[in-house]
Amino acid sequence: MRRKIALATAVAIAGLPLMGLAHAETWRFALEEADGGVQDAYAEAFKERIEEQSNGDITVEIYPYGSLGTSSQLTELVQQDAVQLAFASPGHLASVIPETGVFTLHFLFSDDNAINEEVLSGSEAVGMLEEAYNEQNLELLGVIPEGWMAWTADRPIRMPVDMQGFRIRTMTSPILVESYRAYGANPVPMPYSEVYSGLQLDRIDGQANPLFAIAEMGFHEVQDYLIQAKPAQFMTTLVVANDFYEGLPDARRRMIDEVTGDLRRYIFATQAQFNDARLEAIEESSDIQVSTLDEEQRAAFRELSMPVRDTYVERAGERGKRILETLERDIAAAEQEGGRGGN
Repeated sequence: MRRKIALATAVAIAGLPLMGLAHAETWRFALEEADGGVQDAYAEAFKERIEEQSNGDITVEIYPYGSLGTSSQLTELVQQDAVQLAFASPGHLASVIPETGVFTLHFLFSDDNAINEEVLSGSEAVGMLEEAYNEQNLELLGVIPEGWMAWTADRPIRMPVDMQGFRIRTMTSPILVESYRAYGANPVPMPYSEVYSGLQLDRIDGQANPLFAIAEMGFHEVQDYLIQAKPAQFMTTLVVANDFYEGLPDARRRMIDEVTGDLRRYIFATQAQFNDARLEAIEESSDIQVSTLDEEQRAAFRELSMPVRDTYVERAGERGKRILETLERDIAAAEQEGGRGGN
């Protein structure tokens, strides 16, 4: 049974001495999402493999969203070695590691997820990101996609003019805020746990999330329109404390690396299955109007999004610029090699 504890207990955990953790008998794994989502599926697969390969010497405890605090608090708990593993999405992490804002840029990655998997598996950009994570006492174990972002709204959205004054909830990422300002919207940073009530009480007009998250959180229950715009994928990253990781025996570090490497293809396939199934469930359980932007409509948003890349470079500096340029180059090369159209 999973251990769900209150934030007060999480704070107490953070203050506990770390005796015994050097041998990693128990690894705490904190999620940014509730049970049943993509992160949960990844964590369960990770738990199964680690416990099996360690012959039961390691137990992985999974903590769903809300049991240990907000996303930012989870990252802090990892840095303090109170939690061994956690998901840390660029939507909040960019305030600490601005280079991660590259994953929130719109229309950067390919429409073809096989291309994205290939690039994220071998691009030099990931190595540059690892350096930035290390500077914050974090080890980057993987970049994990959770599905294309869709918009839910109180109005139909087909072109940027439809977003004028639209109060859309965003994460705290400055790049996300600027992306929606570029469309004419009024972005409202808000904790994930407050989005449903924000929609219900008309404090915001809409929000953006992968389909599985929209279904799991019930956002479709309090919105009239669901727009599949695919401006970007929701990306998260898997992190451990650098001190914890480097302090492990070599065999255990190799085990972590092998397991996270094996799970890369698994999670790409799993997130697609999750999102397809959740869209079907949304359509069956509600009268929300579902639409998909065509290429001409997406092109209008894409054009407005391009200057935000300059904003990203200003915030992320020279290393961020190199990360962006490397990803652009690698994505374009992979698409050209595969004969596929770009985003």
